[in-house]
Amino acid sequence: MKKIFILVTGGMGFIGSEVVKKLLNLNYHIINVDKLTYASNKERQKEFKNYKNYQFFKYDITKNNKISWLFKKFKPKYVLNIAAESHVDNSISDPRSFIDTNIIGTYNLLVNTNFLHKNKIKTKFVQISTDEVYGDIANKKFISREGDPYIPSSPYSASKASADHLVRSWSRTYGIKYNITCSVNNFGPFQNKEKFIPVIIDSIFKRKKIPLYGNGKQMRNWIYVKDNADAIIDITFNGKTNETYNIGTNENYSNISLVKKIIKIMVKDFGYDKKIYNLISYVNDRPGHDYKYRLDYKKIRKHLNWKPRLNFENAIKETINWYLLKK
Repeated sequence: MKKIFILVTGGMGFIGSEVVKKLLNLNYHIINVDKLTYASNKERQKEFKNYKNYQFFKYDITKNNKISWLFKKFKPKYVLNIAAESHVDNSISDPRSFIDTNIIGTYNLLVNTNFLHKNKIKTKFVQISTDEVYGDIANKKFISREGDPYIPSSPYSASKASADHLVRSWSRTYGIKYNITCSVNNFGPFQNKEKFIPVIIDSIFKRKKIPLYGNGKQMRNWIYVKDNADAIIDITFNGKTNETYNIGTNENYSNISLVKKIIKIMVKDFGYDKKIYNLISYVNDRPGHDYKYRLDYKKIRKHLNWKPRLNFENAIKETINWYLLKK
């Protein structure tokens, strides 16, 4: 059987490492490209090294000479661009790194994908994007659908929107094949502690204040990372060519209700005292903070018969358990 190479960028990150693990277990040959930033899950490297169908390259996707070498050597059938700077607060204080990785990095990958295309090598480019590209829907409609205009609010979401536009333009102009996935907020094991749910859990562990921006009523849609990884893989292999797919759930919570939900679980199932409710602390809102995101994901259900599998409460418990073991 001929080897099928899949190049995954950001494969040591939170979402990327989950995708890599699932693809390895499906016996695809994985080329994992990651520059190993502070947000990388280096412990997963030990796990992945045990697979014979795995190769890792500590490369930065903004450095085109190394990326070009990988494309020429392996001629991947699929390119999954999961590498990204993704923390909104960091994009406000240091937007340049988001421009470099999320825009210039994507450009380099597209240039090399087009090189393969011009040489009659069929490669599909899969761009992993975010619900944040659609912008704040608080004063518009109830839900965001594929094809809605992009109205990003932060340097992070603007850089991801820019990358998505590049992907579509490379298809229209040069003929490359692609899919774009826009997913809601992810959570689960291995997520960096700077993200919202790990912050909540870690604050409770350490009995320190749980920071909530503004009034805490901002609305978000949540998905377990394993479900998102399944959706990404399904779209990669079965998604209709040159289509965008929203990946969402029906789990919608305000930030304050999410905090209280996690506290309730930790009191009920993990033996914490109800006094941890007193840890909730409201802090000054961040600039340009979107009030509400929510995605319509009927398209992926219709095209691919996909739906999230894990119960939200069970997934939260699994996540808490993982962080407990890492204390």
